[in-house]
Amino acid sequence: MAILLNVSLSSKLPPFSIPKARLSFSKLLPDSALSRNSDSASPQGNGINFDHLQLSVARGSFVALLSASVFFVDPALAFKGGGPYGAEVTRGQDLTGKDFSGKSLIKQDFKTSILRQANFKGAKLLGASFFDADLTGADLSDADLRSADFSLANVSKANLTNANLEGALATGNTSFRGSIITGADFTDVPLREDQREYLCKAADGVNPTTGNATRETLLCN
Repeated sequence: MAILLNVSLSSKLPPFSIPKARLSFSKLLPDSALSRNSDSASPQGNGINFDHLQLSVARGSFVALLSASVFFVDPALAFKGGGPYGAEVTRGQDLTGKDFSGKSLIKQDFKTSILRQANFKGAKLLGASFFDADLTGADLSDADLRSADFSLANVSKANLTNANLEGALATGNTSFRGSIITGADFTDVPLREDQREYLCKAADGVNPTTGNATRETLLCN
């Protein structure tokens, strides 16, 4: 608007053309350089420095482009899961009866979730967290539960047939009361002594994946 005003008020000014602004990183000079450029008036004496104008437009275009890239992120790149391989938020949710059978849920976060009667049959749950979760009556048969975290979890009346729990955590008040553990592998699972004694009463079978007998993995007498 300032350019149009100067042109309209001065009929003595020779015709001139405004150079096209181009987005160039080499043009983005420090403010000190721009200040020096602004002190020199154009040969026409109208006080307009077109180099300064071109640089200002270029900088404005760059800022606008950068802002657009921040606010218009491809939704496909957005984080959707409770774990690096999950497609749904599973932490602190009521997932009663949900079917996760056969799914790959490595390191999935199920902390504090309600998972009563949920189906995890044959699921890959390596390193998944069930910290303080309610797994009452859940089907964990044939599941890969190596290094999973069951700390403070309620795993009572669950089906752990042929499940592989090698290296899983079961600290605190984790309960396996009433669970089916035929063929389950409890190798290196830190169980409370009373919990171990209880599980040994129901332990039998051999895990088809590891070849380890359930009683041996529980260190039963």
